[in-house]
Amino acid sequence: MKQILTELIEHRSLTKETARQVLVDLASAKFNLSQTAAFMTVYMMRSITVDELQGFRDAMLELCVPARFDQPVMDVCGTGGDGKNTINLSTLSSFVVAAAGQPVAKHGNYGVSSACGSSNLLEYFGYAFTNNMDELKRSLDRANICFMHAPLFHPAMKNVAPIRKELGVKTFFNMLGPMVNPAVPTRQLVGVFSLELARQYAYLYQNTDKDFLILHSLDGYDEVSLTSPFKFFSNDGERLAEPADLGLPLVKYDQIKGGATVEQSAALFVNILEGKGTEAQNSAVIANAAMALYCVDRAAGLSAAVNKAREALQSGKALQAFKKLMEK
Repeated sequence: MKQILTELIEHRSLTKETARQVLVDLASAKFNLSQTAAFMTVYMMRSITVDELQGFRDAMLELCVPARFDQPVMDVCGTGGDGKNTINLSTLSSFVVAAAGQPVAKHGNYGVSSACGSSNLLEYFGYAFTNNMDELKRSLDRANICFMHAPLFHPAMKNVAPIRKELGVKTFFNMLGPMVNPAVPTRQLVGVFSLELARQYAYLYQNTDKDFLILHSLDGYDEVSLTSPFKFFSNDGERLAEPADLGLPLVKYDQIKGGATVEQSAALFVNILEGKGTEAQNSAVIANAAMALYCVDRAAGLSAAVNKAREALQSGKALQAFKKLMEK
């Protein structure tokens, strides 16, 4: 590790294979805590390369507990790490997408740089995390959505988790999260915290058989915040869009701000699913769910995707999907 740290500090990058091996070694606790923390810190101070990202991804998928489903499942997620602490848009959108008919295999974790990640939220409501495939398939059959708590599928990362928690800021593991869904979904909406990372994701995803859509709002959100124009990258290329292109209003950050605690975040979450959300909150959820549905069926167009998402939320179907997931 000393040699690798020296190279990185001198602004050299790792090959794909070296990056893969380093992550395998990190997972097996080959390095001490200080070395591991130093390695993670490097990527807070300099950009990750496509080869490094690909090598880290390959190692995580190699080490994970696999999850395979018969349906063409989709993941709807963000990298986190944007520091914005909005309402739980990707989690809310996942239930809307499931209610609109697209099976969702959501991969999530506890919040690192925000008050409440998807795992914090579902745990608060009493959801029992599992990596039992029979249970996950039953969830998918019952609710059209299942939830995979990342630590149960990436047990090799248990050596890294305490360091991530103590650092409390985004690391390259935030960048990796959406790429290492153990279900290897064929459809995926990913929000990322920087335009540079969006381009790297798009480059890597173009070399897969996924239907993908990578999102970044130009004012720094890893989602469609509706607070600014946003860029998205898909199988069809790159596009700049405005909230008006979705037929949705421009909103202010204060209107989509998340809770300061898990309890507050959970209250906002339920409020929105129960049809008591504000216009701004509903619009932000609809926007992100619509982009996921557009990823699945680009031929139908954006307005059709928005209408489908709006109906799934406002009809109460998304709330029903949530309730069905929570059934014991």
